[in-house]
Amino acid sequence: MTDQPRRRRPHAPNRPVKPYRRPQKDPVRILAFEALRAVDERDAYANLVLPPLLRKARESAEAGSGPRFDSRDAALATELVYGTLRHQGTYDAVIAECVDRPLREVDPPVLDVLSLGAHQLLGTRIPTHAAVSASVELARVVLGDGRAKFVNAVLRKIATHDLDGWLERVAPPYDEDPEEHLGVRHSHPRWVVSALWDALGGGSAGMEELLAADNERPEVTLVARPGRSTPGELLAAVGEQTAAPGRWSPYAVRLTEGGEPGALEAVRDGRAGVQDEGSQLVALALANAPLEGDDRRWLDGCAGPGGKAALLAALAAERGASLLAAEKQPHRARLVAGALAGNPGPYQVIAADGTRPPWRPESFDRVLVDVPCTGLGALRRRPEARWRRRPEDLEGFAPLQRGLLREALAAARIGGVVGYATCSPHPAETRAVVEDVLKGRGGAAVSAEWIDARPLLPGVPELGDGPDIQLWPHRHGTDAMYLALLRRTG
Repeated sequence: MTDQPRRRRPHAPNRPVKPYRRPQKDPVRILAFEALRAVDERDAYANLVLPPLLRKARESAEAGSGPRFDSRDAALATELVYGTLRHQGTYDAVIAECVDRPLREVDPPVLDVLSLGAHQLLGTRIPTHAAVSASVELARVVLGDGRAKFVNAVLRKIATHDLDGWLERVAPPYDEDPEEHLGVRHSHPRWVVSALWDALGGGSAGMEELLAADNERPEVTLVARPGRSTPGELLAAVGEQTAAPGRWSPYAVRLTEGGEPGALEAVRDGRAGVQDEGSQLVALALANAPLEGDDRRWLDGCAGPGGKAALLAALAAERGASLLAAEKQPHRARLVAGALAGNPGPYQVIAADGTRPPWRPESFDRVLVDVPCTGLGALRRRPEARWRRRPEDLEGFAPLQRGLLREALAAARIGGVVGYATCSPHPAETRAVVEDVLKGRGGAAVSAEWIDARPLLPGVPELGDGPDIQLWPHRHGTDAMYLALLRRTG
């Protein structure tokens, strides 16, 4: 063993030292990474985080203080964020096969870069070399050179197979474990697959269609608020080449090629709004339910953020009725007030808890409660929700849902109509809640009878045996809205 200090081996002759290259900043992928970090770190929702990031990037580009950022860049950033979130479960399973440690030991920012890269490799038409190199450059910018080498190694492993090839490797056979197979293939937690299967019933074909529909980008749907605008006006403003009438709601217009609703004058001034067609149908069914006697006072007891309330207010105004819109959270009540601003008829917006209502019993002719829920019916629009919810959340929402329905029935006059709605198809949040309230489970029984809601949605197919209705993304192209209509009898 020598006592001489170890010397560095000199560079080979005629081999120049490779100069350090500054990483190239890609504004699209940096923006997508920032959105994913906000979703992960702050439990933010992509549909709330992404628009201001896109707006800031566009404004910086227009002002000359930032890199070029046009509509194509915005479209790619949107696809990267939503595609990565929708397929997160599948990509996690693939990445887990390509790393030498459990995923929980991979730093979350590194995992976000890997997931973005996996989506480009397995879920887009971006060429393999471009997807890998762009992701490694992103890693150099946001993670540093050391971890960029790790990202490079993992993504090169992922690139050895296409999506179908990876699914053959990471998803268990359907015959051995159907729920886990569908969960990995369609990127849903196992318990959500089980819950949706219970709600849907039937064999695997319908489940495959439903889970696939959850991973499709939903069309933007507008509502022309009655008496304030018309679908024809919206179609003319958007252009018939990029828009089409709604499938079921007479007030709906679908933006078939995407676009920015906020650029439309009717949307900016509140005469129209963005509202899923299923949400429109719920409001229309309540408004059109048969009613004897007075029809002057309507209540939306869970009005935030205001889409259904704005449609109800417009319908009520046409009949000379008034709407009281109540929302527990003050900031959401302000959103409701903004949605109703400019409505020609009488209305009032208040911050109030529907389980401890400030209004007198038997005060209203029509009452709607679109109750808080797990949101399993809107996974197309909020894909990250599927990873945040837990089975125990069902039990957590149940007392609130029953309390809101019980108070809604108390608020209706004898003979009045109550609509119980929720954006979840899970039986524990839908029919079970209604039956519990009618039978007095967890509180005093309420005298009410079911109204068959199906005739109130003319032309809408596959509504089941009734009397309540369940809409589905794969059957109706809407969120999975549930509606039960009840008439108070005593």
